Amino acid sequence: MNEMELREISEIASKLGLGKDEYEPYGRTMAKVSLSALSRREGRKRGKLILVTAINPTPAGEGKTTTSIGLSQAFQKLGKNVAVALREPSLGPCFGIKGGATGGGKSTVEPSDRINLLFTSDFPAVSAAHNLLSALINNHIHHGNPLNIDPKKILFPRTIDMNDRSLREIIVGVGGRDTGAITNDKFVITPASEIMAILGLSQSYSDLKERLSKILVGYSTDNKPVFAGDLKAAGAMAALLRDALRPNLVQTQEGVPAFVHTGPFGNIAHGTSSILADKLGLKLTDYLITEAGFGSELGAEKFMNLASKIGNLPVDAVVVVATIRALKHHGRAEDINQENVEALESGSENLIRHVQNMRQFGFEPVVAINRFPKDTENEIKALIEILQKNSIKFALSEVFAKGGDGGIDLAKEVIGSIPEKDIQIKRTYNDDDDIKEKIEKIATEIYGASGVIYEKGALKDIRNLKKVGMEEAPVCLAKTQYSFSDDPTLLNAPKDFRIKVTSVSISSGAGFVVPLLGSVMTMPGLPTHPSAEGIDVDENGEITGLF
Repeated sequence: MNEMELREISEIASKLGLGKDEYEPYGRTMAKVSLSALSRREGRKRGKLILVTAINPTPAGEGKTTTSIGLSQAFQKLGKNVAVALREPSLGPCFGIKGGATGGGKSTVEPSDRINLLFTSDFPAVSAAHNLLSALINNHIHHGNPLNIDPKKILFPRTIDMNDRSLREIIVGVGGRDTGAITNDKFVITPASEIMAILGLSQSYSDLKERLSKILVGYSTDNKPVFAGDLKAAGAMAALLRDALRPNLVQTQEGVPAFVHTGPFGNIAHGTSSILADKLGLKLTDYLITEAGFGSELGAEKFMNLASKIGNLPVDAVVVVATIRALKHHGRAEDINQENVEALESGSENLIRHVQNMRQFGFEPVVAINRFPKDTENEIKALIEILQKNSIKFALSEVFAKGGDGGIDLAKEVIGSIPEKDIQIKRTYNDDDDIKEKIEKIATEIYGASGVIYEKGALKDIRNLKKVGMEEAPVCLAKTQYSFSDDPTLLNAPKDFRIKVTSVSISSGAGFVVPLLGSVMTMPGLPTHPSAEGIDVDENGEITGLF
């Protein structure tokens, strides 16, 4: 969408009731919102939060972001005061297999090319703060190492916002004495950086600095934990993140205010927009639509058990996005673009389990059937019959093709699902459960697993949690998004499977531990033909191929 066709950001800010001193424009169509906008509205009645999640996707994605944006536009057409909160896109997927992450068709956030590519420089700020700490660790060792950091026990990696498999395991310090100690190292993609998680969970500058100081960087030669605070790194890191902590304000195609802020992946991190963005949306509007990454067992689970608790965020309604082609994929259809009612009926077990997950948290979700052009009337009829048989609320969504007009039925269904009284989230585990109990409850109650297998390294990691006081911390499980299990080929709603915990990393600054399940990677690689091959810019500066 041409930036000149968009509304001035001052008009979008005025929709939210923001004064000129409460936001800073980044050009005509983007802005940073001041944290004072939240503190000045402490007494205002909050809006209703609608969480959008989905079934397990196919590798192509199934339109959860598009649905979230289109639903907000439908709310606006119904006369509602609404905003949408989304995560910032990562360059890795943009240039890799997924492409852009700003929605599609007539339901996008704009200016999409700016948002997809660097935006307001939040991601570069996260990368810089992260790599500053990495540099300080190595520098400390080079200059005498008064903390006695063991080079073989450094836990904090380096980061880059790009899919680059060659950086998964590296050696640094090769060369003469001036290059520093030779040590093993690795990179993670920026959305998997602990700094990204900290940014998304911090609610003030003091909170940000405290969390940064608690980052576990490694252990000393006598096996004592060493933190970023010991290296006096938190202040400089927070300075790099000063502007990044402020939520970004943009707009949808139809002029709905959109907060696009922070970008943790839903499969290897907690996978939702920032707590600050959600809180701003709740204070400035009557309805906030916020998206959780991937399926209900990933982003939504983490929102319910982790983010909502840290931020004291309510949830008033839940939308589960499903597509007929994805359900056929889970039903093992050979060609998901051909009519196959039998595969659809088989694959619908995946959708039902996701609905059951939301019911376990205390919600009756609304299923958004994201309609694609090749969906047949027979398939739509079959899916509706399955939903009715299981007493599941639903509505067809055509927001890709029709924008807000295509989401009116869905919006009405969602509004009708919001109860008069606040819903108390039924969380999966208790605060005082140990790490194994928390992992096993999520595995059995949310994934449907029969049990958990721990590799020796994972058991050692769990024992080490006591050294840093994290033995009862919340958990943020990292696994494939394509299955309820840790095996991406195990589709639909598998039973009688066990998940394997290969290791457990500590994100003490973020305040949780990350059990890694199966072969999930924190540094993806590019495909044979990455999206980057089709991206270009013309003489007028117009970018093409980024979708």
